[in-house]
Amino acid sequence: MARYTGPKLKLMRSVGLHLPGLSRKSIERKPNPPGMRDGQFRRKKSDYGLHLLEKQKLRFNYGVTEKYLRKTVREAFRSREHSGHKLLELLERRLDSMLFRAGLAPSIPAARQLVRHNHVLVDGKRVNIPSYRVDPGQEITMTAKGLKIPVVSQVLEQPVLARPAWLAFDAERGAAKMIAVPDRESFSFPIEVNLIVEFYARSVK
Repeated sequence: MARYTGPKLKLMRSVGLHLPGLSRKSIERKPNPPGMRDGQFRRKKSDYGLHLLEKQKLRFNYGVTEKYLRKTVREAFRSREHSGHKLLELLERRLDSMLFRAGLAPSIPAARQLVRHNHVLVDGKRVNIPSYRVDPGQEITMTAKGLKIPVVSQVLEQPVLARPAWLAFDAERGAAKMIAVPDRESFSFPIEVNLIVEFYARSVK
Protein backbone atom coordinates (compact mmCIF):
# COMPACT_ATOMS: atom_id res chain seq x y z
CA MET A 1 0.00 0.00 0.00
CA ALA A 2 1.36 3.42 -0.99
CA ARG A 3 1.89 6.12 1.62
CA TYR A 4 -1.23 8.23 2.25
CA THR A 5 -1.02 11.79 0.90
CA GLY A 6 -4.58 13.03 1.58
CA PRO A 7 -5.96 15.24 4.38
CA LYS A 8 -4.17 14.50 7.66
CA LEU A 9 -7.13 15.57 9.79
CA LYS A 10 -9.21 12.87 8.11
CA LEU A 11 -6.79 10.22 9.36
CA MET A 12 -6.82 11.59 12.91
CA ARG A 13 -10.61 11.76 12.92
CA SER A 14 -10.78 8.16 11.75
CA VAL A 15 -8.90 7.00 14.87
CA GLY A 16 -10.43 9.63 17.15
CA LEU A 17 -7.11 10.92 18.44
CA HIS A 18 -4.67 13.78 17.85
CA LEU A 19 -1.47 12.28 16.44
CA PRO A 20 1.34 14.79 17.11
CA GLY A 21 3.70 13.23 14.61
CA LEU A 22 1.18 13.54 11.80
CA SER A 23 0.03 17.15 12.13
CA ARG A 24 -0.06 20.15 14.45
CA LYS A 25 -3.76 20.64 13.67
CA SER A 26 -6.40 19.53 16.17
CA ILE A 27 -9.57 17.47 15.70
CA GLU A 28 -11.26 19.27 18.59
CA ARG A 29 -13.73 21.09 16.33
CA LYS A 30 -14.63 17.95 14.37
CA PRO A 31 -13.90 14.92 16.57
CA ASN A 32 -16.28 12.52 14.82
CA PRO A 33 -15.04 10.04 12.22
CA PRO A 34 -15.38 11.13 8.56
CA GLY A 35 -18.98 10.76 7.35
CA MET A 36 -20.45 10.68 10.88
CA ARG A 37 -22.44 13.63 12.22
CA ASP A 38 -22.74 14.78 15.82
CA GLY A 39 -24.99 12.54 17.87
CA GLN A 40 -25.09 9.83 15.21
CA PHE A 41 -25.16 6.28 16.54
CA ARG A 42 -21.74 4.66 16.88
CA ARG A 43 -21.54 0.93 16.57
CA LYS A 44 -19.51 -0.81 19.25
CA LYS A 45 -16.17 -2.02 17.87
CA SER A 46 -15.39 -5.71 17.71
CA ASP A 47 -12.18 -7.10 19.22
CA TYR A 48 -10.65 -7.08 15.75
CA GLY A 49 -11.74 -3.46 15.31
CA LEU A 50 -10.05 -2.43 18.56
CA HIS A 51 -6.82 -4.18 17.56
CA LEU A 52 -6.94 -2.59 14.10
CA LEU A 53 -7.53 0.86 15.58
CA GLU A 54 -4.39 0.72 17.72
CA LYS A 55 -2.33 -0.50 14.78
CA GLN A 56 -3.62 2.32 12.58
CA LYS A 57 -2.74 4.93 15.22
CA LEU A 58 0.86 3.79 15.09
CA ARG A 59 1.02 3.60 11.30
CA PHE A 60 -0.60 7.00 10.75
CA ASN A 61 1.52 8.82 13.34
CA TYR A 62 4.81 7.64 11.83
CA GLY A 63 3.58 7.77 8.24
CA VAL A 64 4.80 4.27 7.40
CA THR A 65 3.35 1.72 5.01
CA GLU A 66 1.79 -1.52 6.16
CA LYS A 67 4.68 -3.41 4.55
CA TYR A 68 7.26 -1.42 6.52
CA LEU A 69 5.33 -1.78 9.78
CA ARG A 70 5.09 -5.55 9.35
CA LYS A 71 8.83 -5.72 8.70
CA THR A 72 9.50 -3.72 11.88
CA VAL A 73 7.08 -5.87 13.90
CA ARG A 74 8.89 -8.98 12.68
CA GLU A 75 12.19 -7.51 13.89
CA ALA A 76 10.62 -6.66 17.26
CA PHE A 77 9.33 -10.22 17.63
CA ARG A 78 12.84 -11.58 17.06
CA SER A 79 14.33 -9.46 19.84
CA ARG A 80 14.64 -10.67 23.41
CA GLU A 81 12.87 -7.60 24.73
CA HIS A 82 9.14 -6.94 25.14
CA SER A 83 7.88 -7.00 21.54
CA GLY A 84 5.60 -3.99 21.90
CA HIS A 85 8.17 -1.80 23.61
CA LYS A 86 10.82 -2.81 21.08
CA LEU A 87 8.47 -1.89 18.23
CA LEU A 88 7.97 1.61 19.65
CA GLU A 89 11.71 1.99 20.15
CA LEU A 90 12.49 1.06 16.55
CA LEU A 91 9.93 3.52 15.20
CA GLU A 92 11.18 6.33 17.45
CA ARG A 93 14.73 5.73 16.25
CA ARG A 94 13.85 6.51 12.63
CA LEU A 95 15.67 9.64 11.48
CA ASP A 96 12.47 11.50 10.53
CA SER A 97 10.87 10.66 13.88
CA MET A 98 13.94 11.70 15.87
CA LEU A 99 14.14 14.99 13.95
CA PHE A 100 10.55 15.69 15.00
CA ARG A 101 11.07 14.66 18.63
CA ALA A 102 14.17 16.88 18.78
CA GLY A 103 12.06 19.91 17.85
CA LEU A 104 13.73 20.43 14.48
CA ALA A 105 10.56 19.81 12.45
CA PRO A 106 6.86 20.52 13.12
CA SER A 107 5.75 17.01 12.13
CA ILE A 108 7.15 13.73 10.88
CA PRO A 109 6.06 14.38 7.26
CA ALA A 110 7.87 17.74 7.42
CA ALA A 111 10.93 16.01 8.89
CA ARG A 112 10.83 13.45 6.09
CA GLN A 113 10.92 16.23 3.52
CA LEU A 114 13.88 17.89 5.23
CA VAL A 115 15.78 14.60 5.20
CA ARG A 116 15.05 13.92 1.54
CA HIS A 117 16.17 17.41 0.56
CA ASN A 118 19.60 16.82 2.13
CA HIS A 119 19.20 19.28 5.00
CA VAL A 120 20.07 16.76 7.73
CA LEU A 121 23.44 15.49 8.95
CA VAL A 122 24.13 12.46 11.12
CA ASP A 123 27.53 12.69 12.79
CA GLY A 124 28.46 15.35 10.24
CA LYS A 125 27.49 13.31 7.17
CA ARG A 126 24.47 13.95 4.97
CA VAL A 127 21.76 11.31 5.21
CA ASN A 128 18.72 11.49 2.92
CA ILE A 129 16.93 8.30 4.03
CA PRO A 130 14.02 9.05 6.42
CA SER A 131 13.96 5.47 7.73
CA TYR A 132 17.65 5.59 8.69
CA ARG A 133 17.92 4.17 12.19
CA VAL A 134 19.78 6.37 14.65
CA ASP A 135 21.91 4.66 17.30
CA PRO A 136 22.69 5.89 20.82
CA GLY A 137 25.67 8.26 20.69
CA GLN A 138 24.89 9.59 17.22
CA GLU A 139 24.22 13.29 16.73
CA ILE A 140 21.75 14.93 14.36
CA THR A 141 22.32 18.44 13.05
CA MET A 142 20.80 20.61 10.35
CA THR A 143 22.80 22.15 7.53
CA ALA A 144 23.31 25.93 7.70
CA LYS A 145 20.79 26.28 4.88
CA GLY A 146 18.33 23.98 6.67
CA LEU A 147 18.41 26.07 9.86
CA LYS A 148 17.33 29.11 7.86
CA ILE A 149 14.16 27.45 6.57
CA PRO A 150 11.23 29.36 8.18
CA VAL A 151 9.39 26.28 9.40
CA VAL A 152 12.57 25.05 11.12
CA SER A 153 13.35 28.36 12.83
CA GLN A 154 9.72 28.63 13.97
CA VAL A 155 9.60 25.17 15.53
CA LEU A 156 12.96 25.73 17.23
CA GLU A 157 11.40 28.68 19.05
CA GLN A 158 8.25 26.75 19.91
CA PRO A 159 8.62 22.93 19.76
CA VAL A 160 5.48 20.85 19.26
CA LEU A 161 6.39 18.48 22.11
CA ALA A 162 8.73 18.56 25.08
CA ARG A 163 11.99 16.88 24.16
CA PRO A 164 12.29 13.40 25.69
CA ALA A 165 14.94 12.54 28.28
CA TRP A 166 16.74 10.22 25.86
CA LEU A 167 17.68 13.20 23.67
CA ALA A 168 20.31 15.81 24.55
CA PHE A 169 19.76 19.09 22.70
CA ASP A 170 22.23 21.89 21.98
CA ALA A 171 20.11 24.97 21.24
CA GLU A 172 23.03 27.08 20.01
CA ARG A 173 23.98 24.56 17.32
CA GLY A 174 20.51 23.14 16.75
CA ALA A 175 21.93 19.67 17.40
CA ALA A 176 20.30 16.65 19.01
CA LYS A 177 22.15 13.62 20.35
CA MET A 178 20.61 10.30 21.28
CA ILE A 179 22.00 9.50 24.73
CA ALA A 180 19.83 6.42 25.37
CA VAL A 181 17.32 4.24 23.55
CA PRO A 182 13.75 5.63 23.51
CA ASP A 183 11.61 4.37 26.38
CA ARG A 184 7.90 3.61 26.65
CA GLU A 185 7.31 6.40 29.19
CA SER A 186 8.29 9.15 26.74
CA PHE A 187 5.85 8.08 24.04
CA SER A 188 3.93 11.03 22.58
CA PHE A 189 0.31 9.74 22.53
CA PRO A 190 -1.78 7.05 24.27
CA ILE A 191 -1.67 3.62 22.68
CA GLU A 192 -2.32 0.02 23.73
CA VAL A 193 0.79 -1.57 22.32
CA ASN A 194 -0.20 -5.05 23.51
CA LEU A 195 -3.17 -4.95 21.14
CA ILE A 196 -0.80 -4.27 18.25
CA VAL A 197 1.34 -7.25 19.24
CA GLU A 198 -1.77 -9.43 19.35
CA PHE A 199 -2.91 -8.08 15.97
CA TYR A 200 0.27 -9.28 14.28
CA ALA A 201 0.97 -12.35 16.41
CA ARG A 202 -0.56 -14.84 13.97
CA SER A 203 0.28 -13.19 10.66
CA VAL A 204 3.89 -12.14 11.27
CA LYS A 205 6.56 -14.74 11.91
